[in-house]
Amino acid sequence: MNGGLASNRLLLDAFVPVSGVEMLVCVPYPYLAQAQQRAPSIALGAQDVSEFPAGAYTGEVSAGMLQDFNCRYVIVGHSERRALFHEDSATVGRKAAAAITAGLTPIVCVGETLAEREAGQVMHVLGGQLAPVLDALQPAAMARIVIAYEPVWAIGTGRSASVAQVGEVHGEIRGWLAAHGVDVGVLRILYGGSVKPQNASELFRLEHVDGALVGGASLVAEDFMAICRAAARA
Repeated sequence: MNGGLASNRLLLDAFVPVSGVEMLVCVPYPYLAQAQQRAPSIALGAQDVSEFPAGAYTGEVSAGMLQDFNCRYVIVGHSERRALFHEDSATVGRKAAAAITAGLTPIVCVGETLAEREAGQVMHVLGGQLAPVLDALQPAAMARIVIAYEPVWAIGTGRSASVAQVGEVHGEIRGWLAAHGVDVGVLRILYGGSVKPQNASELFRLEHVDGALVGGASLVAEDFMAICRAAARA
C-alpha cells in the first residue's frame, strides 16, 4: 500500500523495457489507470482480486474489472493477505480460479515462517498451501499460473534466504507439482524475499528460479531497473 499520483509518475516514467525480460508492475487498484497510461510497454497487474465475479460484495474488485484496465496478472495469497487479513489457502485457490476464468494469470504466493523452517516443515507447509489451489484449478490449469516462493521470514526484513536454500525449495516445489500431474516444463516459479540488486544476479542463475517478485526494491527505480538488467544478463 504505497504510492500516490505524483510519486507513481516519477517511478513509472523511470521504468523502461529491458530486452529479453518480461517486466510487470502490480499497483494498488486506484492507480491501475495511471499505470496503464504511463507504462504501456510494461505488463500490468493488480495486488489482489475477489473470488466473486460480480454482485453484492461491497469493496471487492473482480477479475473482470481488472481486465477493463488491460491487467494480465494478479497476485493472490501474498503473505500479508494471509497473515493480516486471514486468507486461507482455500480462499487463495478460489481467487486463482476466478483469475483463470477471466483470462488473467494468477501469481500464487507461498511461503513458510521462520518457526516452520526451523521445525523442518517447509514442504509440508508449502504443499498445504498449494494443494487447495490444485484442487480449485486441476493440473492442466496449474501450468498456466505463476508461483512465487516468498519465505515469510525474508520479506521486508533485509534478511534473504541463502542461494542454496532458494534453489533447494524451488526444486522441491517443482518436484511436488510434477508428482501431482502438473506440467512443470512451462511453469514459472519466482523468488520473492528481500530481492535487491546485490543478490539478484546470483538468484537468477539458479536452475529453478524463473524470475523475482520484487517488494521494497521496486519502489526505488534505480534498484528495480538494476534487478531487471540482472535478469537479462542471466
